[in-house]
Amino acid sequence: MDHIRNFSIIAHIDHGKSTLADRLIQYTGVVDARNFQDQILDNMDIERERGITIKSQAITLPYRAEDGGIYMLNLIDTPGHVDFSYEVSRALASCEGVLLLIDAAQGVQAQTIANLYLAMDHNLEIIPVINKIDLPAADVERVLEQIDAELGLDPDTHLACSAKAGTGIEEIFEAIVERIPPPKGNPDSPLAALIFDAHYDSYRGTIINCRVMDGRIQAGDMIRFMSNGAVYKVEEVGRFALARQKQNSLSAGEVGYVIAGVKTVSDVRIGDTITSDAKPCGEPLPGFREVKPVVFSSIYPIASDDYEDLAVSLEKYKLNDASFIYQKDSSVALGQGFRCGFLGLLHLDIVQERLEREFNLSIILSVPSVRFRFTMRDGSLVQIDNPSQYPNPMQIAKAEEPFIRATMLLPERYLGAVMKLCTEKRGVNSVLNFTSPTRAELTYEMPLSEVIFDFYDRFKTVTQGYGSFDYDLIDYRESNLALLDILVNGERVDALSQIVHRDRARARALQSCERLKEEIPRHMFKIAIQGAIGGEVIARTTISPFRKDVTAKCYGGDITRKRKLLEKQKKGKKRMKMVGSVTIPQSAFLAVLKTDQE
Repeated sequence: MDHIRNFSIIAHIDHGKSTLADRLIQYTGVVDARNFQDQILDNMDIERERGITIKSQAITLPYRAEDGGIYMLNLIDTPGHVDFSYEVSRALASCEGVLLLIDAAQGVQAQTIANLYLAMDHNLEIIPVINKIDLPAADVERVLEQIDAELGLDPDTHLACSAKAGTGIEEIFEAIVERIPPPKGNPDSPLAALIFDAHYDSYRGTIINCRVMDGRIQAGDMIRFMSNGAVYKVEEVGRFALARQKQNSLSAGEVGYVIAGVKTVSDVRIGDTITSDAKPCGEPLPGFREVKPVVFSSIYPIASDDYEDLAVSLEKYKLNDASFIYQKDSSVALGQGFRCGFLGLLHLDIVQERLEREFNLSIILSVPSVRFRFTMRDGSLVQIDNPSQYPNPMQIAKAEEPFIRATMLLPERYLGAVMKLCTEKRGVNSVLNFTSPTRAELTYEMPLSEVIFDFYDRFKTVTQGYGSFDYDLIDYRESNLALLDILVNGERVDALSQIVHRDRARARALQSCERLKEEIPRHMFKIAIQGAIGGEVIARTTISPFRKDVTAKCYGGDITRKRKLLEKQKKGKKRMKMVGSVTIPQSAFLAVLKTDQE
């Protein structure tokens, strides 16, 4: 165990975690030059396309240190975006130390501080590493001041490197060996292993990623999951190289995988403890904190026959993304589906794309919403995240919505534009600090329902991509809320309903109506699209009908002949409107979700 080190790389988004992981892998020769590719640990197409890490990935690196010893270094590369911070917290539970990566040009940013606190919560050894020192805009002295002032770490302990150029990599390896403590644990104690990830393989069943805290596990052992008592026989154990690397056993302190023919996906829970069936450990290991979803949306299959496939796919997907939660739901317009909770809008976007790609599903999402709280006149408290469950307005005594504290780091030249955007989004109690002569830290308290709509996209636009944004929930505050219904041809479409602030209701209704007008095809009769609060219509657009030129055969003669024919056509269209139903295409639901106001 003295020759094992478990460590993770944490940083703000785009500070170079995946590039550094690439260099560490290349340096140890785990992969040869012919098979190497950039972002080698990002094995999903979507990660490569977007250039972001979504899943934490583990790999074991053999390293010969200067003292001559060969060390097994278990590296876990983590995501940097705020929506995937739950992945980071799970990765840290399996480590003894972290490399805290800071961009030499951008300095300390929102997620740098958030991830530092996560590492401190786990009492990990923290090694600050300044990356991208080869950039023309690199300012190492300023970053050292920030490490001291903002992070409270000793700047003398820092390492400097350029992951892209490959400089300073050997010093990082030596620091990992010298400064990160070896794992604790007793190989002779009863088995206790923490499940930190899993995924489903159609040939082998569920493949479990775990960190062994105590004891030893090998093929042939009978293991038990402590949360539900399910017992399985181990078929194979091993380490993570780029492919799975079979081993005789995994013992205390090691990170690896276990295959035990688990076909029942629901038996495996992330954060559960694996122990021996014959000689179990006394109590389960502390799992992970309960994840609190922030954004809610319903997922429906486009064809109702695909409902069962969607149910099975969500169960398998949940294995690989423990922060995703769902339960059954139904809609009048879209049929049977699932109400899902996400950690943010990027998370929602990624879940949708992964379900479509990995499970070949065609799905539709309802308008995202947050969880609102209502105090009723009889004193009871009701929490609602689905607009279709909105209570009777006459019974509501007080309505509350969640507020967040948004922390934004940005170059000071963008301050005016960002402040205007935050005020537009009902932001209050602003605090402004200058972390350096050219960088400002801006804090606002804002309603979460405004932020999930289109705030992040517009924030990135006004700061030209230089701003970073992080938030945490603070409390619920009283608000003037209303249920906005969208009516198409007089019929309420429940999948498009939204709970909005009354002052913003008309703007939101007009926007939704205009979007639907663009997407719904013209019919033979006039279609009214309306936004309404209760019985009061607050916005309306009309899709004009196709019109047949019935007067073409009337050449010559009196105008009354033409008018008679047009009146006849008008009556026919009116009758058609009464019995005709409007087909709302798939793209119309998605168009309402996209809210880029230019």
